[in-house]
Amino acid sequence: MQPRNTHLNSAALRGAVDLAAVKAAGEAAQKAEQARAERARQAAAGGGAAELPGAGYQLVIDVTEETFEDEVVQRSAEVPVVVDFWAEWCGPCKQLSPILERLAEEYAGRIVLAKIDVDANQLIAQQFGIQGIPAVMAVVAGQLVPLFQGAENEANVRKILDQLIAVAEQRFGIVGGAAPLDGPDGGPAGLPQLPEDPALSAAHEALDRGDLGGAIQAYQNVLADQPGNAEAQLGLAQAQLLQRVESLDPQAVRAAAAADPKDVAAQLDAADLDLVGGHVEDAFGRLVDTVGRTFGADRDTARMRLLELFEVIGAEDPRVGAARTALARVLF
Repeated sequence: MQPRNTHLNSAALRGAVDLAAVKAAGEAAQKAEQARAERARQAAAGGGAAELPGAGYQLVIDVTEETFEDEVVQRSAEVPVVVDFWAEWCGPCKQLSPILERLAEEYAGRIVLAKIDVDANQLIAQQFGIQGIPAVMAVVAGQLVPLFQGAENEANVRKILDQLIAVAEQRFGIVGGAAPLDGPDGGPAGLPQLPEDPALSAAHEALDRGDLGGAIQAYQNVLADQPGNAEAQLGLAQAQLLQRVESLDPQAVRAAAAADPKDVAAQLDAADLDLVGGHVEDAFGRLVDTVGRTFGADRDTARMRLLELFEVIGAEDPRVGAARTALARVLF
């Protein structure tokens, strides 16, 4: 089995879809479990409380291009890292940054706030595709999670951070340092345990070794018993996408799609290739346009493929929200 990838690579920084997200979730959960075991061992050996993730970190840090890998990517395997893109000349940044800093302290280790001056770190800003500031993103288990752009009030920021923490815990098994140290029996931290699901593990392993048909069947088996399992839904959507594109000739597909915008099959294939290549907005826009110019069964086919691609990206991604709005406009 290939090692699971938890690193945010340059493609992901440009907004590409990380098709190893399911595998990254598995490794992040494993790291979190190992960290919990180590804290329990430390507590037992020292007769006292063990340190939680985030508890020993600076909660607000200035990050540069040189420190980004260690301070953001590596740290994100243990605690969600919120990234604040700002500049000295930016008025709205001066309103938002104190809110983020105050909440980072209040959350007491459940997040870490990384501040990046875009003037001093232009390469990182370019890699993240920052078009305006303030802009706030997060990195969880090496995966990029866009949050919002522009100034927000404290109540909205708090809601967004609460959602981020929930996603980190549910999808990646990452729990920061605000949980109580003492359980009901006075023992070490009462952190939620993540028992391994053998069926889900089998699906991940099939995806790891490139057995896409086996992975699809395994994820479908999990969903038959657990219809709401978000990790299985994501894994199934990704495996199906990879299976669809593995036999495609990209040049032939793109030529066919360009030659005939009404060729629904060619547009579907081109959208799949767009998504795998990281061109998320292009994939969504292509399918929205296809829905808009077709009728009947063809329209329904294009709409259903668009919904499948939404599953790959995840409902929390703002690009999905924008595409849903565009889809509604052409449908109604």
